[in-house]
Amino acid sequence: EGYRVALAADGLQALERLQQERPAVVLSDIEMPRMDGFDLARNIRADEKLAGLPIVMITSRIAEKHREHAKQLGVDHYLGKPYSEEELLRLVRLFAVAQPAEVA
Repeated sequence: EGYRVALAADGLQALERLQQERPAVVLSDIEMPRMDGFDLARNIRADEKLAGLPIVMITSRIAEKHREHAKQLGVDHYLGKPYSEEELLRLVRLFAVAQPAEVA
């Protein structure tokens, strides 16, 4: 689709990468080693430079309690598995376009 994608093995590595480069949107699972998606979202929202970064959580945990917890943490969209590729791409386009240009 023409997007440049940066991968991280878990939430801790994602946080490290986010200090080096700010993407247009973060796609995260909940279940990850070392730091789960909830903790990743909490850390992103607590960081002044990253706080406005859109977060889309993609997970098999579709219970309302997980969805509500993600919402309380500031997750922008909660996408349950299985999901359609079209829906994911629509969300990426939506959040990528909404990002303001960074000023150097």
